[in-house]
Amino acid sequence: MPLTAKDVERFEAARPRLGAIAYRLLGSASEAEDAVQETFLRWQAADAERIEVPEAWLTKVLTNLCLNQLASARARRETYVGQWLPEPLLDGDPMLGPADTAEQRESVSYAVLTLMERLSPNERAVYVLREAFGYPHREIAGILGLTEAASQQVLHRAKGRIADGRARTEVDGATARRVVEEFLAAAAGGRTEPLVRLLTADAVSIGDGGGKVPARAKPFEGALAVARFMRGLFKPARSKRALVGGSPEIHLTSANGGPAVVAVVGGRVVGIICPEVTSEGIAALRSQVNPDKLGRATEVWAASDHGEPLFRAF
Repeated sequence: MPLTAKDVERFEAARPRLGAIAYRLLGSASEAEDAVQETFLRWQAADAERIEVPEAWLTKVLTNLCLNQLASARARRETYVGQWLPEPLLDGDPMLGPADTAEQRESVSYAVLTLMERLSPNERAVYVLREAFGYPHREIAGILGLTEAASQQVLHRAKGRIADGRARTEVDGATARRVVEEFLAAAAGGRTEPLVRLLTADAVSIGDGGGKVPARAKPFEGALAVARFMRGLFKPARSKRALVGGSPEIHLTSANGGPAVVAVVGGRVVGIICPEVTSEGIAALRSQVNPDKLGRATEVWAASDHGEPLFRAF
């Protein structure tokens, strides 16, 4: 039967939640949009009148589509050029979803999205549905075809794996922003020693160019190596300007709920660095420069008031 106007309205009301779930599961806004659209097509083909709880039905269809996508994504990432990182989303993007609780904010932080790559698809689904959206284990079990006890065990295992990668205590947002501002000032000034002081001894810098923009295949490891890399990153060079199409404006804003350094050329976002700031210093710098993962950020950037840049790089 064709969808009625009420059926379409019901799906559109669920779309933001479905998009937020899919983004957390897949780490990609474009893939999340595809999953939501495919869910709509399944909804369109179903007999909506016979579906007792449409929201639960839509969540189950979407989650299983994402699980299938995750299985194929793992195979694709084995041949991915360089390091794979999630697609960062600038704050204000509706796909980030709810941020009312600490669990919801953590589930979409860039550090945790990266750590979720170490989870199995089922672990990732249980973690997202429970921690970010508060689904009871009974409903999660029905969505994934598990027992309620198994769902609880999967969550415990997933939380443990994520906690293992987040041994340090993070700082509040205002402190994190001050640390990143100081770090940027030192990097722009070409000063290595202040950079080293702001980094943890085992800091890492990871870049995702997707084979389309130069990015080191292996992470920089250690405070000195990361500091030297960041100092060189902002050093003027004609080749860098040619690569990105100009001299980037550098802004300090927020992405995935944390401080983010955004490089913009002619209104186009060409790079986003998401620092992981802990009580011991900056533990990681994750840089997304793959243009395929910056299109949505450019759209959100164009629609927002972002103020004057801190400085121009290169």
